[in-house]
Amino acid sequence: MDSSKVFISLFTLIKVIICLCSIQAVSASQSNLFREYIGAEFKNVKFSDVPVYSNVDFHFILSFAIDYGTSASPSPTDGNFNVFWDTANLSPDDVSAIKSQHPNVKVALSLGGATIGDAQPVYFQPSSVDSWVSNAVSSLTDIIQKYHLDGIDIDYERFHADPDTFSQCIGKLVSTLKNNGVISFASIAPFDDDDVQSHYQALWNSHGQLIDYVNFQFYAYARGTTVDQFMDYFAQQRRNYNGGKILASFISDGSGGLAPQDGFFTACTRLRSEGQLGGIFVWCADDSKAEDFQYEKQSQALLATPR
Repeated sequence: MDSSKVFISLFTLIKVIICLCSIQAVSASQSNLFREYIGAEFKNVKFSDVPVYSNVDFHFILSFAIDYGTSASPSPTDGNFNVFWDTANLSPDDVSAIKSQHPNVKVALSLGGATIGDAQPVYFQPSSVDSWVSNAVSSLTDIIQKYHLDGIDIDYERFHADPDTFSQCIGKLVSTLKNNGVISFASIAPFDDDDVQSHYQALWNSHGQLIDYVNFQFYAYARGTTVDQFMDYFAQQRRNYNGGKILASFISDGSGGLAPQDGFFTACTRLRSEGQLGGIFVWCADDSKAEDFQYEKQSQALLATPR
């Protein structure tokens, strides 16, 4: 074979490799995952109230487990988590029942949240990395096993610790729970705030390989966000969490971001056509119940439709 033919063959091979890598990258970013937070607002919503399509991957996320005490004036417990969701309607038996009824359903719990009790702010406040991780692994293992859960979501929004401490604590927690076989996936739920982003990006930069999904709170942007703005925000967060599976999101009460009736699904369709839609999540089932979960149905129908 002469040198020109060798060059052409090598060039063709390189093009094929690049094409395959691009396909794999798209596949890594895209999924038919639908996730919904549930139980934080005590509106008597049940798993069985929420429509579940059989041809999507569906995650319920119980909200919240918090490392605060249960007294009338709760304070931080250095990683000793307690359950603060609506256990009367979302019990261990209820978890088992929905997973038995729908084999495509998994159930996670979310850590932290914005407030506790009568709107008291929740802070990430470890006394030390080692003590917080030890307490968190022990207390969360008990809760996860009692409730037959599959994963955790990290949703701390205020911090009395620097980004490196947060990164070490959460990284070690997720790593230990995964290595112990307690959970099979983990997600984070940041939003566009300098302090929040500094903590979550430190975690991503040091332990991103442990984080399976990024539940970015796009509804924390201003109400009235346009489709084009949403696309720009999504691209920005893809850069911030490079290589991550970024989910699009809306809030049920329409109080922020790009609302479903204002073009959310148009944006999701565009992202999906570009192979960038890591899934959709909703805050939250408690509010969606009053609207008969119409946008949950539309979300799952979109995700289940072949591209």
